[in-house]
Amino acid sequence: MRATIETKPRASSWTPVVRGALDANQATAVAPMFKALGDPVRLRLLSMIASAGGGEVCVCDLTGEFDLTGPTISHHLKVLREAGLVHSDRRGTWVYYRLVPGALAGLGDLLDVSSLATSAAR
Repeated sequence: MRATIETKPRASSWTPVVRGALDANQATAVAPMFKALGDPVRLRLLSMIASAGGGEVCVCDLTGEFDLTGPTISHHLKVLREAGLVHSDRRGTWVYYRLVPGALAGLGDLLDVSSLATSAAR
């Protein structure tokens, strides 16, 4: 059974890794996100979706940026969607993608190292 963003712990409940170790549930929840972002194509796709004007982008505007087939791009977008990083909506023959609110912020909070700087200053 794959976890979706709704079943994952809320990002606000995650302790930054520099302040405490992840428990097994937290690690299981965030690992698919990091795995999805570990591929250069998916990382580029996510950045294109995140920086799109209007908050969403049509798959038709993404495919031309890669030397890959449409089905391959669709597979990468599916991985991002299943990891809980993007949502999609079908409108006619096209699919539109947008970021899941808070998904990247949650990962950023998890990797926040600012408490290290505070501890080092003491």
